[in-house]
Amino acid sequence: MKVSTVPFNGTKEQEAKLLEVIKEHKGEKGALMPIMQAAQDIYGYLPYQVQKIISDETGIPIEKIYGVATFYAQFSMSPKGKYVVSVCLGTACYVKGSGNVLEEVEDCLGIKDGECTADGKFSIETCRCVGACGLAPVMIVDGDVYGKMTPDMVAGILAKYE
Repeated sequence: MKVSTVPFNGTKEQEAKLLEVIKEHKGEKGALMPIMQAAQDIYGYLPYQVQKIISDETGIPIEKIYGVATFYAQFSMSPKGKYVVSVCLGTACYVKGSGNVLEEVEDCLGIKDGECTADGKFSIETCRCVGACGLAPVMIVDGDVYGKMTPDMVAGILAKYE
């Protein structure tokens, strides 16, 4: 399991919401998925601590919850940063150098794809196509699209979000 560098900071209010959701679904067949989806909506991701609450309250073994969390792409085991940096690795972007752009983003932020900076400011995710192939390679930060990227452009763009 990939351990997050960001400490878990769940609140009592979040836990109360999760417990309410579990109570609503307890005993229902197939309740695990809606409970996990709600938990991710509440916390933004599914760290071990949240999985443990679900396990303790439902009686479902934590191994099964972890298996579901890691099988489905909709679930994240790591928190998302305030600013999500997404680098397109689709064919057009990759052929035009997005792999090098991703490496530069990782170097600038000191984290790898799927991780979040310790201060919670940035996280990196790769994607396969954003539909802007004419602008390849493409990087998106907080919904802002940057096209025709080169590695030397990365630091200046990230500095706008500091």
